[in-house]
Amino acid sequence: MSDRQLLLTTVKAADDKRAEDIVVLNMKGISSVADYFIICHGNSDKQVQAIASEMKEKAHENGHDIKRMEGYEEGRWILVDLGDVIAHIFHREDRSYYNLERLWGDAPSEDVLSELDQ
Repeated sequence: MSDRQLLLTTVKAADDKRAEDIVVLNMKGISSVADYFIICHGNSDKQVQAIASEMKEKAHENGHDIKRMEGYEEGRWILVDLGDVIAHIFHREDRSYYNLERLWGDAPSEDVLSELDQ
């Protein structure tokens, strides 16, 4: 699975679980940690956990193992490390506090959701 396919699969999994305000940042040349960051939020701890679980399940279905998942038990900010794609799934209340979009403001965003509609 290419990085782009993994990105699309992961974003679709988030969208399928009704994640809100999905943002994809292209981190190529900006961070050595990953090529893409996905940032989204859910409205409850359970929804945040459901989004993370769906991402993990869809990655496994496509033969890709996650490297690690952190924060699942609390359901406030779950980090799903898929290698070149890292997803940050926040509880609505915590997303604005951490404001990763501003922290990584020099990273261009990509409109991946429009690719899913095709």
